[in-house]
Amino acid sequence: MRVLGLESSCDETAAAIVDDGRIVRADIVASQNEVHAKYGGVVPELASRAHILNVVPVVQAALDHAECTLADIDGIAVTHAPGLVGALLVGLQTAKAIAWVTGKPLVGVHHLEGHLSAVYLEPDPPPMPHLALIVSGGHTSLVRVNAHADVVELGATRDDAAGEAFDKGAKLLGLGYPGGVEIDRLARTGDASKHVFPRAMVAASTGAEFSFSGLKTSLLHHVRAHGVPEGQALADLCASYQAAIVEVLVRKTRRIARRERLDHVQVCGGVAANSGLRAGLRTAGAEDGFTVYVPSPARCTDNAAMIAAAGYHRLLRGERAALDLDAVPSAPLPRVA
Repeated sequence: MRVLGLESSCDETAAAIVDDGRIVRADIVASQNEVHAKYGGVVPELASRAHILNVVPVVQAALDHAECTLADIDGIAVTHAPGLVGALLVGLQTAKAIAWVTGKPLVGVHHLEGHLSAVYLEPDPPPMPHLALIVSGGHTSLVRVNAHADVVELGATRDDAAGEAFDKGAKLLGLGYPGGVEIDRLARTGDASKHVFPRAMVAASTGAEFSFSGLKTSLLHHVRAHGVPEGQALADLCASYQAAIVEVLVRKTRRIARRERLDHVQVCGGVAANSGLRAGLRTAGAEDGFTVYVPSPARCTDNAAMIAAAGYHRLLRGERAALDLDAVPSAPLPRVA
């Protein structure tokens, strides 16, 4: 089954062609980093306008790269929740228009379900059930994956997500946008023991929930008291800040993996590309006896291949969305009925 996937939940306009939920024929992403860089974060109205300009060329580029036409597509999968409502509507209306014109079946995909499916585009995906750590710009949660689209959220952040902590921390340090990448780059040459930042909600009694807003506030007070350092001192500060985020994520993941008696753990979402988190989880897996699965860096950030992969399994089960499918800015992960 050949699926056209569309993703426009935030600041990437993406289209992909994926066969049988595994084989990527084309994966085209139009980034908006330059649009939002001057503001230090995503401006929703500007994101929506950029999607309008990019979506048709991106879809055509995906078809051209896959050397196929809309007539060769068996189904269409589109992100319809969660995300910026204006951004979601661009991809959603495009997908519905294509479905109406071609008569091809349409299915809506939850953005986080897409992230959970990215690992199945890799050569060696995890077996089920397994534990998944979702870490993206707006989401941090631990999820038990029983089957495709059959997931149980075990815990999530109560406030800022890990990705927000990285991006807001980078903005405080004047590192530009997207900031998480810059913190990771500087942290590689820094000394994480130079500064002590809080590790919130790491006690066993807090279960699988997270909190990163206090960490961001701690960095704010540090900058107000000492200013933004330069050179090696900046690298040390970034390393210390990143270490606080990574330690919480790793400690929670290994604890819940033990509790759920799961020997396979995947990490997905934009922060899954972070080198410190990848290294920390692999060390924990070696010590605790669980195998870690991480998508390639290009599959960690928002892309349409993961949406097509997730949509494939819903289409395969016979699910179909009507043309009144709507955008949902905030929605929990769905489960199979």
